[in-house]
Amino acid sequence: MTFILFIVAIAGLLVVMRQEAGTKAAVGVMVGVGLVSLLFASFWLALLLFIGAGITAAAGLPGFRRSWLTPKAFALFKKVAPKVSETEKVALEAGTVSWDGELFTGKPDWHNLLINRNTGLTDKEQAFLDNQCNQALAMCNAWDIAVERADLPEELWDFLKREKFFGMIIPEQYGGLGFSAKAQTAVLQRLAVNEMLMVTVGVPNSLGPGELLIKYGTDEQKEYYLPRLADGRDIPCFGLTGPRAGSDATSLPDTGIVCKQEVDGKEVIGLRLNFEKRWITLAPIATVVGLAFRMFDPDGLLSDVEDRGITCALIPRDTDGMEIGRRHCPIGSPFLNGPIIGKDMFIPLDYLIGGEKMAGEGWRMLVECLSVGRCITLPSGAAGGAAFAVATAGGFTRIRRQFNTPVAEMEGVQQPLARIAAKTYIAQAAVNHTANMIDQGQKPAVPSAILKYHLTEYQRDILSDAMDVHGGKTVTLGPRNYMGISFSGSAVSITVEGANIMTRSLMIFGQGAIRCHPYVLKELAAKDNDDIDAFDEAFFGHAGLVFGNAARAFTQALGIGLADVPFDHGARKYAQSVARFSAAFGLCSDAAMTTLGSELKMRELTSARLGDMLSNLYLASMVLKHWHETQPVDGEQALMAYSLDMLLARTETVLVEFLDNLPNRLVAGALRVITLPIGRRWTGPSDALTHTLAKAISTDSPLRKKLLSSLWVGEGENGADAVVSNPVASYNDLLKDNAKAEKLYRKANKAYSKGELPITALHPEQRFEAALDAGVFSDEDAIFMRDYEAKVLEMLTVDDFAFDEFARNKSSVIDHNPSPPQTQSQPS
Repeated sequence: MTFILFIVAIAGLLVVMRQEAGTKAAVGVMVGVGLVSLLFASFWLALLLFIGAGITAAAGLPGFRRSWLTPKAFALFKKVAPKVSETEKVALEAGTVSWDGELFTGKPDWHNLLINRNTGLTDKEQAFLDNQCNQALAMCNAWDIAVERADLPEELWDFLKREKFFGMIIPEQYGGLGFSAKAQTAVLQRLAVNEMLMVTVGVPNSLGPGELLIKYGTDEQKEYYLPRLADGRDIPCFGLTGPRAGSDATSLPDTGIVCKQEVDGKEVIGLRLNFEKRWITLAPIATVVGLAFRMFDPDGLLSDVEDRGITCALIPRDTDGMEIGRRHCPIGSPFLNGPIIGKDMFIPLDYLIGGEKMAGEGWRMLVECLSVGRCITLPSGAAGGAAFAVATAGGFTRIRRQFNTPVAEMEGVQQPLARIAAKTYIAQAAVNHTANMIDQGQKPAVPSAILKYHLTEYQRDILSDAMDVHGGKTVTLGPRNYMGISFSGSAVSITVEGANIMTRSLMIFGQGAIRCHPYVLKELAAKDNDDIDAFDEAFFGHAGLVFGNAARAFTQALGIGLADVPFDHGARKYAQSVARFSAAFGLCSDAAMTTLGSELKMRELTSARLGDMLSNLYLASMVLKHWHETQPVDGEQALMAYSLDMLLARTETVLVEFLDNLPNRLVAGALRVITLPIGRRWTGPSDALTHTLAKAISTDSPLRKKLLSSLWVGEGENGADAVVSNPVASYNDLLKDNAKAEKLYRKANKAYSKGELPITALHPEQRFEAALDAGVFSDEDAIFMRDYEAKVLEMLTVDDFAFDEFARNKSSVIDHNPSPPQTQSQPS
């Protein structure tokens, strides 16, 4: 009886903790079970429960705790709480909290994720995607753009300007397209098959003068610049990074000193600028330069504050003192990128974006724009590039035959194919549904860092896998190589808009721990305001959350009290596991912040692992939302399962790594018992799923079509004159006929192995002709296979060049095989 009552007490407390029912409920459980024990079972169990109830009441009931515990906790918190700098405060306040905040609670409310359905594009946006975007791609010859001219063709520049590609974010009232975030994402995914085109279009629509003007510009600035930016009369760039300020953009050494200067016979107050910027996209051709610098007013001409902080200005290219036009050479794809230098440049105050009132507000302006732009440009490019890898790697491995079988049937090849498919699916779900959040008014700061880091890393992994399965086809550069340039350029996405190492180590969890946590920001605000009542409410709410997450993580890991989730049978277990790991993540986050305090800032590996847990849960949630909202096709359930098996296995792996390395080993041991009471549960995707996905993306399947829906799949559609072959269209065409071709390959090979065809018929073409002569093939069979094999050979062929083609200085080329000297007689 005593043991049963003890179990009842534990179960009752777990229920109270899971529901975060509060101190009164916990005390009620202990007193109630204690009375029953006192009457019918054990005095000692009753005494233990009464003591526990007393301690809980003293520590948890407001009337008791505020007289003794709260002041002590408040004093300790003031000592150990991390200091938040002004720049960090600005960054924390810039974005909004949505689903990322739910994951921090440990009890995510799926209704808050599913309430805003992604309704897709408007008719106007879809028409632009299907017409203008496809026409732009039909004018892109990747080799010509990247190697021969290192620029887009003039006719393509004219087309982009005329069709307002640079004005997607600019409202229609200013002559722009006024597209939604979803439409911008769709356009950039479509254009991503040519990195130079995607970057050229993406940057002006991301972090740049256009967005800053829309949000902060004066009416005069908007009326003048926005129509010119929309139709391409002005090409913008934005100068932020430099030799000594890269990912740490707040350390700008560039200065603008408030001063007076005579202009057209009048004394004008303005700024004397000195700056050096590097890695500025579109700088070589920009007509107007957005510039971030540190503003100082040493003579008090504007106010009594000398250091006005980071400020943004918009400066015409022809301003005296600006050196602009030279180029950097980005690895892989030489998109237009270069330095900008300013020496003793004078600009009037009305060049400041937003005018004088926005002086010193530059950092706030930048981080608010970054929280949106970082979600769209690079993640969309990664998702589009991933879809292109699905199209080409799947197609190539089906038509490439070795050992008399398509290499797509080899398990060693199937594994990278499945990874490509799953990461593409995750990337598409993440960018599309996060863009939908933006259209609903969110500014997803933490998700933007998640997408930027993980999707560009996915892109690098996907391209590496795609290169592996292509073999010699894509390691040999030339016009026929549709992947080598993108592979070489993948490092660019890893580096820009915040280096990935920094984003993972500092930003994702570092920002999320304060911004997304239900109580930490309130606790810090109470500390700053010396408000003990607000601290008491936040701190003990936080304590309730910790106990709640501990109970949820423990019971759900045992399969007890799994979360009620609004998903079908196929997705339910995955959503329940996201909820379980959300509780474990919340508990581990609080344990790290409590045990490490302000030291957590310097524990980048710990922060990175917590960030990885949050990221994998966020990406898994996006996959679940995508599955819930879209009409699945044949094979998609396997893709959903593979993707979530992979994400949840990674989440569990990172949890184990976090526990293995948490400095406080006693706390780490307790966390292990709570979060992994029966050990690891997730082992990753099965071989069966791998086989299914590899076959789906290498055949003319509904799943392949769905994954490729973001791509241009035709040649010269809608009246456009295609100047290059589209490999996606070529592979799709071959895969439609592949089943018929495969039967004929086998028929010819079987006849050859039986000796019915000449032993010298080694080439496929020879074997087909011999099969026709031997009556193995009909005339129709032979005609079909001649045409099919010619198309296959074209896709397998690589380019070769004249010996001196790659030497910029032709006179330096060595003649390694000179002609032998002429002699009067040759030996017989």
